[in-house]
Amino acid sequence: MTELDVVVDPASHEPPYLQLRSQIEALVRSGRLVPGDRLPTVRALAADLGLAANTVARVYKELEAAGLVETRGRAGTVVASGEHAAAAALDVLAARFVAAAREAGVRDAAAVEIVRRAQRNS
Repeated sequence: MTELDVVVDPASHEPPYLQLRSQIEALVRSGRLVPGDRLPTVRALAADLGLAANTVARVYKELEAAGLVETRGRAGTVVASGEHAAAAALDVLAARFVAAAREAGVRDAAAVEIVRRAQRNS
């Protein structure tokens, strides 16, 4: 089971379920949670955060409706594979490319042209 690095601020004007939903969504979209990662059970996460189980259940249900997670019965809730996974992987690769290009002294405009050339040749 994956440890979630999430915090709910009771003093925030944003409802707890929105705080939790946005944090988990950000973890998935950033690639820090990857397809197949198992989320904590509703009860365990609720206890850890001091929330009602129904609040966490609502978050998981909304994330499932958005296609970010899927519930597998007794196997629990896992990060779903899909478009977000590909986007997160490409974000990581793009960041690596930019870092390598800059380290090699390649200007940003030239790096973009390298990508365009690769697209034309593929």
